[in-house]
Amino acid sequence: MKRRDFLKTTAYITPVISLFPADLSFINRESVPGKLEKRSLGKTGEMLSMIGFGGIVVKDATPEEASVYVKLAIDAGVNYFDVAPSYGDAEVKLGPALEPYRKNVFLSCKTGKRTKDEARKELDQSLINLRTDHFDLYQMHAVTTLKDVDTILGKGGALEAFTEARKEGKIRFIGFSAHSVEAALALINGFDFDTILFPFSINTWHAGNFGPQVLQKAQEKNMGILALKAMAKGPWPNGADRSRYPKAWYEPYTNEEDILTGLRFTLSHPVTAALPPGEAELFKIAVSLRDKITPLSGEEVEAIKAKAMMGSPLFKYPSLPAVK
Repeated sequence: MKRRDFLKTTAYITPVISLFPADLSFINRESVPGKLEKRSLGKTGEMLSMIGFGGIVVKDATPEEASVYVKLAIDAGVNYFDVAPSYGDAEVKLGPALEPYRKNVFLSCKTGKRTKDEARKELDQSLINLRTDHFDLYQMHAVTTLKDVDTILGKGGALEAFTEARKEGKIRFIGFSAHSVEAALALINGFDFDTILFPFSINTWHAGNFGPQVLQKAQEKNMGILALKAMAKGPWPNGADRSRYPKAWYEPYTNEEDILTGLRFTLSHPVTAALPPGEAELFKIAVSLRDKITPLSGEEVEAIKAKAMMGSPLFKYPSLPAVK
């Protein structure tokens, strides 16, 4: 879809804040005593743990530390692992640590390349780094502008590499992550993607009007919905000490009560899984709260909304940079 056509379409999209709390009957849920709940992933037939493991957790870790983090995740019931070449040395650290469990996990990877040849080169290298012959899910990474959407979907674009790799058995499912509502909707309208990875969090949803439109459209297409930024408080304040959480480019929630609220908010939607920030400390807290991650009540929804409207959203809709 060309940008001018997309803008005509989205001009009439009404904010759908009323979608929350959404009906969880759209997804299948399996409870496992002492482990993370598993949820269905759209039309794929897969069941994923409702908390995933972001590969950036093992960035700059020793091989021994990486193995410990992965085992902790597996023991908690995590079967969804996500990584990308842009996460420093995360792929080469995650590959060996995950190798003993590979056949029992759902491994997703991403590329920030937008053309066919570049995307294919990065895909093949990631397969080597992660010691696997295929990815369960391969995604366009952090698509933000409509210009990028045009490149990805156009002749010689990255999507051509994805579809060819799927025919070869190197990819099972095709998805994308996006950091603007405009880009997400354009991609959903432009191709039959299996999944979407998108920021669904308290402040962006309420104070930024960012997310409801995408969730609605993804549900209509029966896509698997995966969440970023469930534990995001907002942008780092000016002068904030970021040394404790160097892998977080936004300010994360850090105490258990706020972390739990953030995860419950996101997972009260028909979202399959949420990826915590890339800090090992915060990931450990998230999985330790697994028995407390339950759908919000109506009263809790209203209290959270009132508080969120006073917060600083990490993203907003509309996003002018997205259409440039």
